[in-house]
Amino acid sequence: MTAEPSDLHLIDVAVLDDDPDFLAYVADFLADEGLYSVRTFSSPDALYAAAEDRRPDIVLLDMNMGPHRGDAVLETLLTRFPGLCVIIVTGYPSLEDMRATFKLKVFDYLAKPFSLAQLRQALSNAVQQFGLGRSLQDRLREKLGHRIRILRAERDWSLKDLASTSKLSVSQISSIERGANLPSMESLLAISRAFGLKPSEILSAIDF
Repeated sequence: MTAEPSDLHLIDVAVLDDDPDFLAYVADFLADEGLYSVRTFSSPDALYAAAEDRRPDIVLLDMNMGPHRGDAVLETLLTRFPGLCVIIVTGYPSLEDMRATFKLKVFDYLAKPFSLAQLRQALSNAVQQFGLGRSLQDRLREKLGHRIRILRAERDWSLKDLASTSKLSVSQISSIERGANLPSMESLLAISRAFGLKPSEILSAIDF
């Protein structure tokens, strides 16, 4: 079933480059894709300030911006925003650059000029890897299922063990842990009791 537009989360892409033509080119492409909201920046300080206000999902970062060293900007971004998805774009690629930037946990590396197909694929890979663009309900299902699976593993319980203790079926618990379904209030209460926890303790631990 297709999600209603109101359920969709546009993926926030920030683009940092000192070439205004490139910024306009990428912004137009992303707008046409219909999956992304885009913010463009020509200076690192402007990007830092905007990211503090609203952290982007993905950053496209030019490594050659006149007086601004791309590696220094990258290090600052990853220090201030741990786990940020950064895709490097540069007109002067080299194997040494790629090795150095990937050591700093860069997600991908695009050499200019790249095709729209290459950019689309890099963004698609990032969306899949980081779980971006899903509805709040999708993310809640995944986080809650993951937390229940961790609690079960900590007790060295099998699915059958949890099913027996909670009085739920193995298939119910399996679908909840996989993020396929949200538990009903009754099921969440049963699972919580099985772990000796309050439902609020499970929910507060999922950082949602």
